[in-house]
Amino acid sequence: MKIILNQDVVNLGEEGDVCVVKDGYARNYLLPTGAAVIYNKANAALFASRAEAIEKRKAEKRAEAASLKEKLDAVSIEIVVPAGESGKLFGSVTSLMVQEALNKLGFEIERKKIEVATHAIKMTGNYTVTVHLYENESSQIKLSVVSEAELKERARKEAEERKAAEKAAKEAEEKAAAEAAAAAEAAQEEAVVEETVSDSEVKEEE
Repeated sequence: MKIILNQDVVNLGEEGDVCVVKDGYARNYLLPTGAAVIYNKANAALFASRAEAIEKRKAEKRAEAASLKEKLDAVSIEIVVPAGESGKLFGSVTSLMVQEALNKLGFEIERKKIEVATHAIKMTGNYTVTVHLYENESSQIKLSVVSEAELKERARKEAEERKAAEKAAKEAEEKAAAEAAAAAEAAQEEAVVEETVSDSEVKEEE
């Protein structure tokens, strides 16, 4: 069936595009949801009259996509999952999990636009996830998949490092206080010596 898209449809086309799709897809989804209209002379003429407005919206979407790409390219997300000692996950990391992680960072991305390597990640490690934006624009997001055991071990090490740092800081503080006390005591002793010397000199003059 030949249709005209009334809005952007992922993996199909953009608003105003003329496409040929399967009848079932058109009747069961595109037409009932208003995503498209049947191609005929009347609808073609209607979209031709709206061409300028459609192009203006496309330009706005391109600018938004470029801005979003810049932000997403700087994003690194971490997903914590149960995994075995070998790093094999008890399950997999999917586009839905990536979508939820992005939502927590304030990015509302359609799940259809998120492309996870090999469709599902099944091992811990570092990956790159592609987010399709508008037209040919896309962003590469850094993804770190960490096991719950790794996270606990990391937390343990961080706690130990924090404790060691606090201990070192306390020891340094105590050392500085001891040195200051020693310096004050030495200064006091020196003052006493000077005072004794002065008294002796006065007596000699008399």
